[in-house]
Amino acid sequence: MRQFSKWALRIITVLVVIGAGLAAYNWERLVRLYNINNLFAEANIVQNFSHMKDIFFWAPIPENGTKPAGSDWPETLSAMPETYVFDGKKGNINQRLEQFSTTSLLVLHKGEIVHEEYFHGTKKEDRRVSWSMAKSVLSAMFGIAISEGKIANIEDPVTKYVEVLKGTAYAGISIQDVLHMASGVKFNEDYLDFNSDIKRMGRVLALGGSMDEFAASIKERERESGLKRQYTSIDTHVLGMVLRAATGKSLMEYLAEKIWSKMSSGESSYYLTDGYGVAFALGGLNMRTRDYARFGQLFLNKGKWEGQQIVPELWVEQSTTVSAPRSSIDEDELQYGFQWWMPPATDDEYFAVGIYGQYIYINPKAEIVVVKTAANRDFRADGQNGRTIKVENIAIFRAIAEHYSDWRYPKN
Repeated sequence: MRQFSKWALRIITVLVVIGAGLAAYNWERLVRLYNINNLFAEANIVQNFSHMKDIFFWAPIPENGTKPAGSDWPETLSAMPETYVFDGKKGNINQRLEQFSTTSLLVLHKGEIVHEEYFHGTKKEDRRVSWSMAKSVLSAMFGIAISEGKIANIEDPVTKYVEVLKGTAYAGISIQDVLHMASGVKFNEDYLDFNSDIKRMGRVLALGGSMDEFAASIKERERESGLKRQYTSIDTHVLGMVLRAATGKSLMEYLAEKIWSKMSSGESSYYLTDGYGVAFALGGLNMRTRDYARFGQLFLNKGKWEGQQIVPELWVEQSTTVSAPRSSIDEDELQYGFQWWMPPATDDEYFAVGIYGQYIYINPKAEIVVVKTAANRDFRADGQNGRTIKVENIAIFRAIAEHYSDWRYPKN
């Protein structure tokens, strides 16, 4: 009887420990689910966008421990222009920036900071979430991998590098079509629909699931690939899968080795990850505003930093030139290259953009880089999925470029 009691006590103890572990696990999942569901709440959004590592899994971009030459920006600060013109009407820049819930604004001219401002209690040191600006950073890594021969040809099918995508909607689709957001896969990108694919993907990320498995679960196509462009964020994750397979490195490692260790300020940056440590390639980069400006300046310099060619000049040109097919939703005023955007009637300008108002605008003729971060919950207020708001932001950036340089946007 005493022996039975001893074993019973052990069994009860084990069950209690298991139960406590399960309770803790489920509590953590519930907290993560609560946080993702309240990520964009008005009271939380500004704080969240500068503290994403408090909500999601994350991994640092390794630093080399040294500060590269030229990593401190020279400053010649001056006042911003007051007005801009959009759709034939004059607007006040400061008022519009406030209405767009801007959290930071930095302007570089010829490699010098001419304007830098932070809003809504955010600080210069904050690591701000990139959202889809990260797609353009991934494009830069892609160009390096191609130049190194890790990726033989962008006309290769993605399944040449990632076998798990065989039997999925991505089977047989070329890397080029995926770079162009013209994969043709069926994917609902409605951020305001709880049951959309993009929202389901967000829950996979928040709860520690596998982004690779999520990508491989996509089985249907909307149309044949290469015919029309449709903004499909999971395309960028597939590109990340190709890059990881081709290089044998994580995105954190590859970005650090090939780009960031050669030009960063020595300040810590990080990627959000899934539960398996895989980078959230399509929107999970977190850096200071100055670091996004650093990346913009790298492209303004045609991929060169302090005399060293980091991103191949040919790739900078190819990726930022209109080459993608027209959009499936008649978004012709905005055009696309390899994970970079071109504004209407571009005068060699191009930009990276993230949801809720994140921008890196690059104007080579004006030698201008503008970085703007925001927490704009009304990013779709125009009823056109934010397209008109994007074009209006470009009008503001063009006014800024004209103010600080001799460049003038060609008028019709």
